[in-house]
Amino acid sequence: MAHHAHHQPKQRNWFARHKVLTAAGAIVAVIAVGAAVGGSGDGDDKPTAADGAENTAEKGGGGGKKKADMSGSGTYQVGKDIKPGTYRSTGNKLGCYWERAKDSKGELDSILANDNVVGSSYVTIAADDKVFKTRDCKGWNLVTDEKTGTPKSEVSGNGMYRVGVDIAPGTYKADGNKSGCYWERDKDALHGTDSIEANENVTGSGIVTITPQDAYFKTNGCADWKKTA
Repeated sequence: MAHHAHHQPKQRNWFARHKVLTAAGAIVAVIAVGAAVGGSGDGDDKPTAADGAENTAEKGGGGGKKKADMSGSGTYQVGKDIKPGTYRSTGNKLGCYWERAKDSKGELDSILANDNVVGSSYVTIAADDKVFKTRDCKGWNLVTDEKTGTPKSEVSGNGMYRVGVDIAPGTYKADGNKSGCYWERDKDALHGTDSIEANENVTGSGIVTITPQDAYFKTNGCADWKKTA
């Protein structure tokens, strides 16, 4: 199992401009199976934050539904259209894509972080980010630092979970994984290389210990994770 002891550098998720996932969180020399997803075209609409009221999104950690703070499709100026902070989107199907950008040039170098999402996702939009893009996602809700709700001891193999809110700390196992299962323990939701505490590509049985100090657990293409200890 690949942990920090192997001293393998962690690789940032970089995408082609047309929203094609080239590596779903790969460890060097171990390429995860990529999922090519289509965007909504090159034309960037400019909705206001009020457009998010048309979408509903599940409240993080509390259950229930509320009007989304941001629509799941659009391009937003940080500080004008949307507030900086950590946002959550749930119930996403293959095709959901988001991007944090340092400018609005639309170039590969403009991208600070990005991800293709199946299931739930968190992303922290920093105060110095300029643009946030989201395509074909469910609505995004701004979440607070407060930890509420009852964390689960079994979660889907596709999604991003907040430790102590969505998932309980402990040791988890996922059996019967095909090639393409990937997990990641994160210290924040910025999705940079430095956000990753540890990660692994898994075939067959996977085991991971999520610590109380971890902020998030991210998993893609895996069987369901069940707590064993």
